[in-house]
Amino acid sequence: MDLSRAYPRSPKERMAGLVQLARMIDKARAFKENQLSDYIYPCPLDKIILSFLRIDSDVFAMKAMDCGDDEISAWSEEMLKDKKSAELVFINDQILERRPDSEDRLKYFYETRDKIDPSRTDVNTWVDLLDLEEGRLPPK
Repeated sequence: MDLSRAYPRSPKERMAGLVQLARMIDKARAFKENQLSDYIYPCPLDKIILSFLRIDSDVFAMKAMDCGDDEISAWSEEMLKDKKSAELVFINDQILERRPDSEDRLKYFYETRDKIDPSRTDVNTWVDLLDLEEGRLPPK
């Protein structure tokens, strides 16, 4: 996947019950193909999923290259089979509700958001900002 020509999937898209997983697959594939563009793999949101799955980012990237989405979904479900549903809810909330956590990150967040659409003061999480940047306008 060439991320200079296409966006990765939304961080809100669920796969195997996890948000961010499908997006992470896209970025891992782009990383292995040296087509990451301005994206980061593994980014802080990816690291949350990688830690939850207890897998190294390089191992995951190889899996993303060697397997299709359905295989990765099944593999992830197998790795998650001993997790409680409350753990999945918690980890998804960690990603979906993540906000800037320092003054410099908050400044960067607001500057980025306001360059795209200053009227979207309702956008205050990283995943909403990603969707806004990539043209998937979050609902007001």
